[in-house]
Amino acid sequence: MKKYIFNLLPSVSKAVGSRTLPVVSATRGYVSNSTDLKEVLARQIPEKQNEIKNFRKEFGSTKVGDVSVDMMYGGMRGIKGMVWETSVLDPEEGIRFQGYSIPECQKLLPKAPNGSEPLPEGLFWLLCTGEIPTQEQVSALSREWAQRADLPPHIVNLLDQLPSNVHPMSQLSAALTTLNTESLFAKAYAKGVNKAEYWELIYEDSMNLIAKIPIIAAKIYCNLYRDGSFNGTIDPNADWSLNFCSMLGYNQPEFIELMRLYLVIHSDHEGGNVSAHTSHLVGSALSDPYLSVAAAMNGLAGPLHGLANQEVLVWLTGVYEELGGKEVTDKVLHQYIWDTLKSGRVVPGYGHAVLRKTDPRYTCQREFALKHLPDDPMFKLVGQLYKLVPDILLEQGKAKNPWPNVDAHSGVLLQHYKMTEMQYYTVLFGVSRALGCLSQMIWSRALGLPLERPKSMSTKGLKALVSK
Repeated sequence: MKKYIFNLLPSVSKAVGSRTLPVVSATRGYVSNSTDLKEVLARQIPEKQNEIKNFRKEFGSTKVGDVSVDMMYGGMRGIKGMVWETSVLDPEEGIRFQGYSIPECQKLLPKAPNGSEPLPEGLFWLLCTGEIPTQEQVSALSREWAQRADLPPHIVNLLDQLPSNVHPMSQLSAALTTLNTESLFAKAYAKGVNKAEYWELIYEDSMNLIAKIPIIAAKIYCNLYRDGSFNGTIDPNADWSLNFCSMLGYNQPEFIELMRLYLVIHSDHEGGNVSAHTSHLVGSALSDPYLSVAAAMNGLAGPLHGLANQEVLVWLTGVYEELGGKEVTDKVLHQYIWDTLKSGRVVPGYGHAVLRKTDPRYTCQREFALKHLPDDPMFKLVGQLYKLVPDILLEQGKAKNPWPNVDAHSGVLLQHYKMTEMQYYTVLFGVSRALGCLSQMIWSRALGLPLERPKSMSTKGLKALVSK
């Protein structure tokens, strides 16, 4: 039985647990066989709190790294100054989710029936607990998100009333901000809830937000690009990505598999990137998850962050057209790239603030394309650029990291499956990034992390300091 999403009140009921096989935690040291994510976290949190308490007691005054003047003027790049439990970005290995690389997640995380890509539900469980979940645990999470997927009427009305010239990311941010009317944390805080209960309320808000954000995103898409025609139903037996794709109007099995992969690999990229850091900063003020993730979406909308995948596709499309809309030799493309660089322009999608090798998120998308769309003309161009651009950038001598990042590939895959509305791509990124922001927010409140308030200095004061 399918459930219509626009009910008057959101459901916060829990999925009924079924018998599962035990999973050994890679980080916590005990066995978990519950299908209730909140129950697993409730057992982990006291242990983690004690671990951090003892660590700070012994090493609280230990210095971690040095800060240079260049770091301060360079956007705080490289400064070690925050705790982010859910993922770590290694310059050589790329992102690791709770210690697991993307290839390991592709291999180990549960998949949909007849599917080959990991389910985002499994990735969220991993981010929260450090455990690779069982199929039963992931299925329970899918059911629970489906149960919570009620969208309040005032959010539907808001989206229907927004002008069509409002950017999709602005619409997403506005809807999430307004959705904080449903925040259990905000309501409990106003009544004076005990700090020990913060994480549970943040957990409930986070689970509700994750359940609702695909509906909001799909509603935005259909309003802008499908003349408002929207199939607003949630299948309780379908996974999160499948329900999202169905609401978008994309039912091709390959596209659904792509979306599962996309939502996994864009979910988290440690805490220093703009969207993650913004959610952490705003959440540290005890703003509820809806306000915190809405703020993160505003950061993600910037051209130096999530909007980059749109810019890459615009550039690729221009290259393809300028070269006659057909395949060209490596020699011709090599000259075109050099001409681009000599004119003062850049090759978008290449280089990363941290990574010093090909982004594993690029690699897994390339492998998907080689499997499903090897003859796509734009994919062939992407592959040809991958062969030529790094060496050219190294020869030019300006790029520390000449390798492609995630944005160099994702737009081409979406376009292949006829999702050509480039302004919407960052919304997909936002749906995914909510998983990383919220899994960390649960832990931030569980660990009692304080208000984030770094010390700033003026140039005058900094000159006086260094002169001493």
